[in-house]
Amino acid sequence: MVAVTSPRRPCPGPDPLWRYLTEHDSKYEGKKKLKISGRELLSVPIQVFGLDQLQVLEMSPEQESCLRYRMELLPQEIGHLRNLTCLYVDSNKLKKIPTEIGTLSCLERLTLSNNSLSLLPTEMGALQRLHSLHLANNSLTELPAPLCQLRSLAFLDVSDNKIDTIPSSIRHLQKLEMLLLLFNSLESLPEDVCLLRNLHTLWLGNNHLWSLPATSGELVNLDWGYNYCSRSFEGNPLESPPPEVCSRGPEGIRDYFSSLCRIWRD
Repeated sequence: MVAVTSPRRPCPGPDPLWRYLTEHDSKYEGKKKLKISGRELLSVPIQVFGLDQLQVLEMSPEQESCLRYRMELLPQEIGHLRNLTCLYVDSNKLKKIPTEIGTLSCLERLTLSNNSLSLLPTEMGALQRLHSLHLANNSLTELPAPLCQLRSLAFLDVSDNKIDTIPSSIRHLQKLEMLLLLFNSLESLPEDVCLLRNLHTLWLGNNHLWSLPATSGELVNLDWGYNYCSRSFEGNPLESPPPEVCSRGPEGIRDYFSSLCRIWRD
């Protein structure tokens, strides 16, 4: 671990009680990492955003660390940290993300879960190296369009929001492997979801889905059996196809919809 500052070195400024906390972390071996801690911390010291070589920044309150504050605003100076690859700001009180987030072109992992976000800036679509995005437990009512521009995205968690619409542009996320949509307000899915052929995990539990797209059988990398780690539909009034048909896998789903087409033609 390359230290950004000396361990527990106080930052000059009006709030001497905060600390730079550097630590050995094998997960980020060789990266410059900063984890902010301080029992009486009231805001993020502005000096943090002068550390332009920083690669990993943790600003998430934790039960055992001693952060008692919750950020309501991510400072626009975050845009100065152009070398960040990982940014953790979950479990705060964020209501918006500054447009400067779009300048973090090296960002690979971003955690924004457990905040109060209802919108995301269009500039987030510029994060073309981002492969892991956590947005669970916010106030989103639709899947933000900028997310569908993130061509490197492999993991997306938007569970526990108020999402009732998935845009057709989701088809652009061709590298997506895990899509978590539990506990939302979805009544339908666009056919475009079925173009995400690399999906091996799709969680749709506790929505309002009564049907799946007719091309759902094309998602051949999902385990359509009873492997709940791969797919989850529980808590939906699913009728077409019924759960027992889904458990038969892609071939059973295709046969089901083919039989429906024959009935409609007759």
